[in-house]
Amino acid sequence: MNIFAFGSSILSCYWNGAATYYRGIYKYLARRGHHVTFAEPEAFGRQQRKDDHDSSYVDSIIYKPRIELERMLKRASDADVVIKHSGLGVDDEWLESQVLRLKHSAIVLFWDVDAPATIGRIGANPKDPFRNEIGQYHAIFAYGGGPAIESAYRSYGAKAFFSIYNGLDPETHFPVPPDPEFACDVAFLANRLPDREARVEDLFLSAASSAPSKRFLLGGEGWGDKTLPGNVCWIGHVPTHDHNRINCSAGMVMNINRSSMADTGFSPPTRIFEAAGAGACLLCDDWPGIEDCFEPGSEILIVRTANDVVDALHRYSPEQRRCIASAFRSRALRDHTYANRAEQVESALLELQRASDCDVAEPLSNTVEEPA
Repeated sequence: MNIFAFGSSILSCYWNGAATYYRGIYKYLARRGHHVTFAEPEAFGRQQRKDDHDSSYVDSIIYKPRIELERMLKRASDADVVIKHSGLGVDDEWLESQVLRLKHSAIVLFWDVDAPATIGRIGANPKDPFRNEIGQYHAIFAYGGGPAIESAYRSYGAKAFFSIYNGLDPETHFPVPPDPEFACDVAFLANRLPDREARVEDLFLSAASSAPSKRFLLGGEGWGDKTLPGNVCWIGHVPTHDHNRINCSAGMVMNINRSSMADTGFSPPTRIFEAAGAGACLLCDDWPGIEDCFEPGSEILIVRTANDVVDALHRYSPEQRRCIASAFRSRALRDHTYANRAEQVESALLELQRASDCDVAEPLSNTVEEPA
């Protein structure tokens, strides 16, 4: 199939947690013989902070917001599948409406990479225009959320729903020698976001305060003016090519979901699978559905409080951590690779293609009003 996708960025993970997800999904779809064009807006300085990453598996387009939207839609009109991902950050509302003009010639999908936030937003605003557009898409894809998100989307009229979790690309995330520069007892990589900050304070920063002899490493943007315990080292933005070095240099790696994703559950983030690929011992916050991905106690360690974190630091020997990390990586390689996910996506697309009654395309008008 010829696939055209609008997404935040496949070139840079700068303020863009979905980058790893996009890369894994589209790399392995390309390996299954599909042609992928990925269009991303020139915004937020992402293209000036590109990762050291080979994205040759897609035709990558960087377009100017507002100015080149109509040209992008014309490029997309030749595709068999047109995908509007959530959270581009610019022109989202306009694109979510306008890609629907292509549904007579292509399968048109909305692919949500932050479904709990989307459902929360439209639930709070009955006038949100996306509410009335959901039922016009051929299907909704989401990278998490489980039964609650599927039920919510179907209540808003979704014709079909497919959950495609994050996964592991073993060619990108794998064990490497530890780096003394990043040596620490606990590493945590995440940008500072309003609906995660309190959870970071409760689990990561409070644990650091309670274990002053331990070294904690914090990576990600936005923490520069945050008061941190003296044993927490903040290293700023971490490009993807450094993730393996950090994950393999820490005694344990921590995951903390944002509040909306933790409450909804069934939303394993990219960081979990990156840590799995590197063979790290993971301290994971508790949320519904985690046990569907990994076995608590033997493949991951669940922490609900700062005391749980401190207890884990003292309870598990290096050998025990290595055993847990090995089981964690083996499970990810068996059940949670992006090759698995791409096969699921292909199966869903073929199902939609068989069910589709697409008519002959209506030519794109040159008089479409650009977003204000």
